[in-house]
Amino acid sequence: MAKKPKQPAAKKTSGTDAYIKDAGVVVEQSITDTLEVNYMPYAMSVIVSRALPEIDGFKPAHRKLLYTMYKMGLLTGARTKSANVVGQTMRLNPHGDAAIYETMVRLARGNEALLHPYVDSKGNFGKAYSRDMAYAAARYTEVKLEKIAAELFRDIDKNTVDMVPNYDNTMLEPSLFPTTFPAVLVNANVGIAVSMASAICPFNLTEVCETAIALLRDPDHDVAETLKGPDFPGGGTVILDEAELRKVYDTGRGSIRVRARYSYDKTENCLEITEIPPTTTVEAIIDKIIELIKLNKIKEISDIRDETDLNGLKIAIELKRNTDPDRLMQKLYRMTPLEDPYSCNFNVLIDGAPRVLGAKDLLLEWIRFRQGCVSRRVAFDLQKQKDKLHLLQGLSKILLDIDKAIKIVRETEEETEVVPNLMIGFGIDQVQAEFVAEIKLRHLNREYILGRLDEIRQLEMDIAGMEEILKSPRKINKIIVEELREVIKKYGQPRKSLFAYPSDLESGEEEDDTPDYTVNAVVTAEGYFKKITPQSLRVSSVQKLKEGDSVVLQQEVSNLSELLFFTDKAQVYKARLSEFAETKASLMGEFIPSRLGFDEGEKLVYTAVTADFAGEILFFFENGKVSKVPLSAYATKTNRRKLQSAYSDKSPLVAIFRPEEGSEYVLTSNQKRKLIFNPDMIAAKATRDNQGVAVMTLKKNGRVESVTPLTETTFVNPHRYRTKTIPAAGALLRQEDLGEQLSLTPEGGEE
Repeated sequence: MAKKPKQPAAKKTSGTDAYIKDAGVVVEQSITDTLEVNYMPYAMSVIVSRALPEIDGFKPAHRKLLYTMYKMGLLTGARTKSANVVGQTMRLNPHGDAAIYETMVRLARGNEALLHPYVDSKGNFGKAYSRDMAYAAARYTEVKLEKIAAELFRDIDKNTVDMVPNYDNTMLEPSLFPTTFPAVLVNANVGIAVSMASAICPFNLTEVCETAIALLRDPDHDVAETLKGPDFPGGGTVILDEAELRKVYDTGRGSIRVRARYSYDKTENCLEITEIPPTTTVEAIIDKIIELIKLNKIKEISDIRDETDLNGLKIAIELKRNTDPDRLMQKLYRMTPLEDPYSCNFNVLIDGAPRVLGAKDLLLEWIRFRQGCVSRRVAFDLQKQKDKLHLLQGLSKILLDIDKAIKIVRETEEETEVVPNLMIGFGIDQVQAEFVAEIKLRHLNREYILGRLDEIRQLEMDIAGMEEILKSPRKINKIIVEELREVIKKYGQPRKSLFAYPSDLESGEEEDDTPDYTVNAVVTAEGYFKKITPQSLRVSSVQKLKEGDSVVLQQEVSNLSELLFFTDKAQVYKARLSEFAETKASLMGEFIPSRLGFDEGEKLVYTAVTADFAGEILFFFENGKVSKVPLSAYATKTNRRKLQSAYSDKSPLVAIFRPEEGSEYVLTSNQKRKLIFNPDMIAAKATRDNQGVAVMTLKKNGRVESVTPLTETTFVNPHRYRTKTIPAAGALLRQEDLGEQLSLTPEGGEE
């Protein structure tokens, strides 16, 4: 425990003699106690009371705002200033006015964030598809509720949902909305809680309601038959991958690819993009295209402008002469957010607990919730009708002998005794007697009497019908279906997002217009890389190098080739030669570990350049083994940048080579033995990290020190070091096999 400091002087508060107990005392607390006592309540509050939507499709902030607008009469009245709504909402929402107004902005029609907005707006509410188009202040804009919001509050005053106290216990608010349609799937909802998140994509209202109707009739209904796919408020084209969509429907997780829609103005030679994916913005797209133009990766564009106005979104891209607009768009889809995935995570609060549900299970949960709402509404109406019937039954007894009732009232001396005397005279209870006593004298006629008796018979029939409904889940489902049909008729609209199948897009996406020309790839021992054109190399061929560095690879290859950078941590990093900018021999070049993001301390040991991944690659290890791997083992269908387990790490690596036809290699051990090895003696293995084949036999503490290619001048008599079988120990180096190698004389001169 920390040492307690000296107790501070006592402070008086508000003129009293009260003291602040333990003020200024510092007490140590274990981290586990801090997490449990301080952090966990906060985390749970964020999860269940702020960030995640519930089965009605709303977060608490949305619900408080919309309910406030409903109580303000904005469902049918004229618009009011947004600031008025924000101020009233603060009675339910303890957060600041800025947070409340931001919530309103997203729900508004003007922002275009929702497929079916709940707030009818007037003024500047910004745009969901723009990063820089800010909304106006709350004092300038006006709002009311959209007509569809009536479906959120239908029968909310009939005990359809629980009403709970607000944060200061001064008024009640609904814990959920009794929505008559599955709003949770109709409008997009994204939230980030503590350790979990939610991202629900929107679906077409008609399709969602039709699917709910089908599930009410058959819980085993295949939702894919009626729920065709997401429908985004900004339109666009949904790439309909049926397997991925099925995954979203079954598990609630998956990724939906959405691409922009465009048109081509032939007279202006201009592409006009009018619909973009919901996960990006106009500014992000333009910035990315400008970046690609600066990197010289896109050369077909002469100008790009944001022409968004009151008519809606538009990005204008002016093309250079003879540019194929469709082919350019395929490139832009691949390289910019004009095609972007929408990651789904259907995480919803069900009975106060977060659950990730597929679209089908989510609709089944909504049906269960809606069945409860309808049952509570019918029970509420039933009780009201029973109460009314009870009053009329008392009245019917009085009406059988009106003269007796008048006599009782007339002969009662005190007003307070009228009700008790009626109760005694007709055998009715106090509630019935109070109702009878309040009847006007003008109603004591034949028409009124007969009307009340008919009403009793109708009430009895209505009550019997309601009781039958409460006993029959099938009849409750029928009511829900009728309400869903009504919603479709009133608010259904055509899809905004169209569909495209991956098979229709493959040919365009596979096109590659990277220019093909000859370049020189230069790699140094320290990991620097240069791409130099032959023309530039003829002008200046002297390579600028870092002090102590040297060139380990200089090869004339195609610009379409791929580079494989092998490191000392058994990893290989891949890159396309076309991704590197051209440079000159007089410059240092790019540092590969930084460019490709090597791990800390990771070093480059070998570089391979290939255009078709043909041939093999040899790995020589200290334990005398050699691994032969097809270069095709490093080819991937996706553009992966990093491959682990590039070779075996069971023994330290000595050297890497790409063998050519007829090439041989000299293995030298620390025991002064040499062995000539022909790669044809071993077979290639498809597994990249195979441990290899034993080639050189080593004695205790022996290891391979170096491997070099065999040349004509390496040995005078190379046959001595060759072997027909492996593994082999090799032979000791003889004096006559030194060839042209230099040795020192006793005097220190060269021999």
